[in-house]
Amino acid sequence: MKLFISIKNSIPNFLTLMNLFSGCLSILATVEGYPIWSGVFIFIAAGFDFLDGFVARLLKATSSIGKELDSLADLISFGLAPAFIVYGFLKSVLLINHIESDDFSWVNIFILSSPFLIALFSALRLAKFNIDECQTSEFIGLPTPANAIFFAWLPIILSSYDLTAFFIILNLKSLIFVTILHSFLLVSPFPMFSLKIKSFHWKGNQIRYIFIAATIILILFLKLYSVPFIIWLYILTGIIRYIILLKNSKTTIINH
Repeated sequence: MKLFISIKNSIPNFLTLMNLFSGCLSILATVEGYPIWSGVFIFIAAGFDFLDGFVARLLKATSSIGKELDSLADLISFGLAPAFIVYGFLKSVLLINHIESDDFSWVNIFILSSPFLIALFSALRLAKFNIDECQTSEFIGLPTPANAIFFAWLPIILSSYDLTAFFIILNLKSLIFVTILHSFLLVSPFPMFSLKIKSFHWKGNQIRYIFIAATIILILFLKLYSVPFIIWLYILTGIIRYIILLKNSKTTIINH
C-alpha cells in the first residue's frame, strides 16, 4: 500500500521532470542548429507543464516539493530555452550582416547577451508567483509558458520560407525590442486571466470565452502566423483590464 501511494505521489513529479527534460532538449536543438525542434520541444514542455498540475489535482498528490520542482523546470523550459532561441536568431542576424559573432566587441556582447533577460525576468516572475497566494484564477504579469510559446513559434513561422516573415523576425532591432518588452511584461502589474475554467457558465468566464472565440478567428484568418498575435491579444486584454481597474480605483477615491 505504501509503495502504491509513493508511486502515485511521484507521477506528477515525473511529468514535471519531463517538462524539464523537454526544455533541455530545446536548448540542445538550438545549440545544434535545429531551431524548429527547439520550438517544438518548448510546446512539448508546455504539455507536460499542464499535465503535471492536472494529474496532481486528479490524484490528490500535490506537494511542496512538487511546487518547487515545477518552478525550477519552468525556469529552464520557459525561461532559458526561449532565451536560447532568440540567441540563435541574433547569431544568424550577425552572420547575415557579415559580422563575426565571436568578435567580442562591447556591441556584440550586448547583442548576444540581451536574450538572457528573458531568463532573468522569468526567474523573477516565478519567484514572485511562488510567494503570492492570490495568483490562482488570475496571474499578475505575463505567465512564463505564454511568453515561451510566443518565442517558440517564431522558428516555426520561419520554416514557411516567407520572405516578409524572414525580414521581420531576423531583424536586430525588432528582436532586441521584443526581448526587452516581453521581459518587462513578465514582471508587469497587468492582470492576466487563467484559461482554467472551473465551470462552463457564461458568468465569470466572459473574458475567457471571448478570448477563445477571438483565438479561433485569428487562427482561421492568419493560420501559421496566428500564435504571436494570439499571445499579444492575451497581453492586450491584461493591459486594458489594468487601465479599467486604475480608472475605477480613482473614481472610488474621488467619490469618497
